[in-house]
Amino acid sequence: MRNGAKTIVVLAVCITAIFVYADVDELRTKIGEREGQIAALEREIAGYQKELETIGNESNTLKNAIAALDLTRRKLLAEIRSTENKIVAATLRIDALTQDIARQSGRIERGEAALSKALRVLAANEQEPLASVLLAGDGVSGAWRENDALYLVQARLAEKIAEIKTLKATTESTRAQIDKERRTLSALKEELSDRKKIVDANRAEQQSLLNQTKNKEANYQRILDDRLALRAAFEQELLEYELQLKFELDPSRLPVAGSGVLKWPLDTVKITQYFGNTPFAQSGAYRGKGHNGVDFRASVGTPVKAALGGVVRGMGDTDQTCRNASYGKWILIEHGNGLSTLYAHFSLMRVEVGQSVNTGEVIGYSGNTGYATGPHLHFSVFATQGVEIGTLRSRVCGRTYTMPLANPGAYLNPLAYL
Repeated sequence: MRNGAKTIVVLAVCITAIFVYADVDELRTKIGEREGQIAALEREIAGYQKELETIGNESNTLKNAIAALDLTRRKLLAEIRSTENKIVAATLRIDALTQDIARQSGRIERGEAALSKALRVLAANEQEPLASVLLAGDGVSGAWRENDALYLVQARLAEKIAEIKTLKATTESTRAQIDKERRTLSALKEELSDRKKIVDANRAEQQSLLNQTKNKEANYQRILDDRLALRAAFEQELLEYELQLKFELDPSRLPVAGSGVLKWPLDTVKITQYFGNTPFAQSGAYRGKGHNGVDFRASVGTPVKAALGGVVRGMGDTDQTCRNASYGKWILIEHGNGLSTLYAHFSLMRVEVGQSVNTGEVIGYSGNTGYATGPHLHFSVFATQGVEIGTLRSRVCGRTYTMPLANPGAYLNPLAYL
C-alpha cells in the first residue's frame, strides 16, 4: 500500500476514535441520593396529610385544633426539607448539564479539527493525477487500494459530519435544559422562603389560639359559636348589598360551557363542596344564596395556581375587617374571555394587584383564613361583566372592608368551565 493510502486509512480510524468516551458521572449518583431523600420525605408528608384528614373528620374540639396545628407545622417543616433537597438536586443537575456541555464542546472541537485535517489530506490526494498513480510502483492494484482508502475516509467523514451536527443540536438542547433547571431552582428558592413564612404564621396561630382559649375547651367552643354568628350576620349583610346590584347576564360574552377553558387550580383535585344549593347551603349557610363557588381540599401550604392567564384585578384580606367571617386572604384574576376567577382562604399570597399571571403560575398557598371549617381552597368563577371590587362600611364589624362583589346572577358554576 502506498504511503498516501496508509495515511488516509489511519486518518479514518482516528476520526472514529475521537468520538469514544467513558460515561462516568459522579454527579448522577449524588442526584439519585437526593431524589431518594425527597421520596422519603414525600412519604412522610403523605403520612402527616393522612393524619390531618383523620382529625378533620372528627369533632371540632380544642384538643383536635391544637393537634391539627401541630401536625400542620410538622408537615410544613418536612416540606421545607423536601424543598431544600430539591434545590440541591436542581443545582447538581445544572452542574451535570454544564459538564455535559463542556464534554460536548470538546468533542465538537476535536471532531472539527480531525475533519479539517482529513479534508486537507483528501485535497492533497485529489491534486495527484490518476496517471501518476498508475505509473507508480504499485500500478493499477495500488491505484485501486488508494481509491478504496479514499472511499473509506469519505464515508467516515460523512458519518462524523452528521455526528458533529447531532452533537451541536444536543448541546443546544442541553443549554435549554440548563435554562429550565435554573428557572426551577429560582422557583424552589422562592417556595422555600414562602414556606418558612407559613411556618411562622402557623406558630403564631397556635399561640393565639392558646391565648384566646386559655387552653380550656369551653372557651374554644364559645369562640366557635361567636365565629358562626359573625359569619351569618356578615353573609346576610353581603347578600343584601349584592342583591341591590343591577345585572343582566349576556351569555354571548362568555366562553361556551363545557369547553374546558380553565385549568384546575390545584395539582391534586378533591372537591369537598360543590356550587349552588349544596347540602351545607341547605343547612342554613349562605342565607339561601347557595354556595357561590367550589371548595377543594387543600392543606395549609398547598401551592394554588392561576386557572388561566390574566391580570390580578384585586386582592385583600377580609380578616382585617371581620375576622373569620368571609374569604380571608383572597385574589381575583380577570381573564380576557369574559371570566374572572376568585381564590380564597390563602395562608400566603405571592402576587400583586395589576400583575399579569400565566396559566398554571403559583399565585399563593392555601390556608384557612377567613371563615373555614378547615384548610381548603374556595374557587369562584364570575362573569367579568358583573363583578366589581367593592369597598363598603360593615354594620356588623364596624369597619370598612374590600372584596369582590357581584349580583348572584354573575356567579357561574366553575365546573362548567374547568
